[in-house]
Amino acid sequence: MSRKFFGTDGIRGRVGVHPITPQFVMTLGYAAGKVLAKAEHTQNERPGVLIGKDTRISGYMLESALEAGLIAAGIDVYLAGPIPTPAVAYLTRALRLQAGVVISASHNPFEDNGIKFFSGGGTKLPDEVEIAIEAELGNAMQTNPSENLGKAKRIDDAVGRYIEFCKSTFPADMNLRGLKIVVDSAHGATYHIARHVFHELGADVIAIGADPNGKNINDGYGATKPLNLQKAVVEHKADIGIALDGDGDRLVMVDAAGKLYDGDQLLYVIAKHRQAQGVLKGGVVGTQMTNLAFEHAMQKFGIPFARAKVGDRYVLELMQEKKWQLGGENSGHIICLDKHSTGDGIVSALQVLHALRMKQQTLAQAAGDLHMYPQILINVKVTGKAADLLERTEVTAEVAKAERDLNGKGRVLLRPSGTEPLLRVMVEGEDGVQVKMWAEKIAGVVKGMAA
Repeated sequence: MSRKFFGTDGIRGRVGVHPITPQFVMTLGYAAGKVLAKAEHTQNERPGVLIGKDTRISGYMLESALEAGLIAAGIDVYLAGPIPTPAVAYLTRALRLQAGVVISASHNPFEDNGIKFFSGGGTKLPDEVEIAIEAELGNAMQTNPSENLGKAKRIDDAVGRYIEFCKSTFPADMNLRGLKIVVDSAHGATYHIARHVFHELGADVIAIGADPNGKNINDGYGATKPLNLQKAVVEHKADIGIALDGDGDRLVMVDAAGKLYDGDQLLYVIAKHRQAQGVLKGGVVGTQMTNLAFEHAMQKFGIPFARAKVGDRYVLELMQEKKWQLGGENSGHIICLDKHSTGDGIVSALQVLHALRMKQQTLAQAAGDLHMYPQILINVKVTGKAADLLERTEVTAEVAKAERDLNGKGRVLLRPSGTEPLLRVMVEGEDGVQVKMWAEKIAGVVKGMAA
């Protein structure tokens, strides 16, 4: 059975438009509850599900709807309030619950929202469970008898627990004293958490993007809009800047000069450090979008490298398959499986800071020997299935020409968008002029076919 609602990162859309409506979310909660109730749990107790959310105003409405659906299905609900996505993953595991649910649309504007689930082990739900939930959505909602309804409880110490967990991923014999750090929380789920983690480890912290009002999440701040962070680092003469996205699982960083470093560059710092310390288990997983310079750098250091499909879900799956501990995306999703079961912006930042403190280097010094290749991405609007264009002779012939010309010093990637009617044309290589020329040529052929 194919998924109708679940994408690579749960269910997401515009609030008030199906499926992000209170009616559907209540039904979704009920369906998820019924599936979880059929699963094995200990001592014949009711299954428990944790609900966390980011700072969007619609979170109140969707939280109530989800809570009602789960309780109607006989599930006990634990409410954590506004906390990051990785905090839900951690607390679900720590509290020995059957699942965790996050109400968030990550880096999207506040008008959007979404629902994503975690298993009891703190990882994304397996495909078969998501498919079972979708199948259950086709059945009529029938509230359990009153004696079999679930209960709700608020977890008052959720924030404190998560702060301590984050700090525990940093060496106990190390601190951040002497560092001035600007922390940008995107007016999102880490607004009351991130600054405290770094401050309690000894840093002088300047917090920005930490005043949510329900409507300003990701608005001019955060990992996808780092300009204000870059300005603040320079203005405050800080040593480093850290930007998280709305739900706290994505990270970018800024050096003292205001230069931005993406997920590839930060993953490079962590991987290089771990290899030097002799603690890198296996290799590193990237995605189809990981910069070719990163792959070449891993080859240089003798570190195995593999590419997964775009999406942290697929990065994690490949890491588990290979039994590796480190992976990530250039967007800033970094997964350190020896520290957490999912991507975590705060934890990832602490791994970078650990490397810098150990080597007594600045971010610019630690990442300076990774020379990123120019990468051009052109989105071409299409009608019909974007994937069909990949098989067209005109397109494949142009791609072949580009690959011959790049001659191993670059690569071409064409992939359909998973959420929009677009075909993404990406070309990268050592020569920026050559890369731009081929990106435009291939995009031009695709546009001709799509017209």
